[in-house]
Amino acid sequence: MKAANRFVLLFVIGACAARTAAQAPGPPHAHGTHAATARHSFENVEHWRAIFDDPARDAWQRPRDVVRALDLRRGARVADVGAGTGYFSRHLSEAIGPDGTVFAVDSEPNLVAHLRERAEREGTANVVPVLASPDNPRLPVDGIDLLLLVDTFHHIDDRPAYFRAARRVLRRGGRVAIVDWQKRDLPVGPPLDHKLAREQVVEEMAEAGYELLGEPKDLLPYQYMLIFRPR
Repeated sequence: MKAANRFVLLFVIGACAARTAAQAPGPPHAHGTHAATARHSFENVEHWRAIFDDPARDAWQRPRDVVRALDLRRGARVADVGAGTGYFSRHLSEAIGPDGTVFAVDSEPNLVAHLRERAEREGTANVVPVLASPDNPRLPVDGIDLLLLVDTFHHIDDRPAYFRAARRVLRRGGRVAIVDWQKRDLPVGPPLDHKLAREQVVEEMAEAGYELLGEPKDLLPYQYMLIFRPR
């Protein structure tokens, strides 16, 4: 099987959680329409490294363009919620500089250990791995300028409650950026029933007390990018 075809197949089968903030097991409809649409085990780090860090991902995930669109200032404190293997963390680290901090947040202990090892290997001293709870990112109160969730939002149970609680970690002027899958058939990504429509994300964030601040257009071929701030 060609590498490109293998990459697509792996994503269709089970890589819909390219970020992993909330993968704890539970009943599929624990919170009705606010339940996570997919749950996976992320214990096998090598398996997920082969998927999340596949060089072919750059062509459609466009991490440098995403980070540029966030317009981060030097010295900012950013939380990469559902950091997974650290695919985005290193780009965030470069954007905010040595005086900033990237909290690489995940709830899988094996991935958090990998995040620490990767930060040491890549020399990103400003990346701080954080072992989160499925319903709590475990971040400092009033300590974060930006919460970034890439391919993670649809893995969180009771999302309005999660983000209502998350408001306490945001500094004045803090933002939440969500990148997730367009709800249509795509050549990469999870099955259709694992995806959340853009409109549902906006509604749920409004329920949590946020307003849509920005939406970079034509940035990603298969995903939307939504930026919110607390009302």
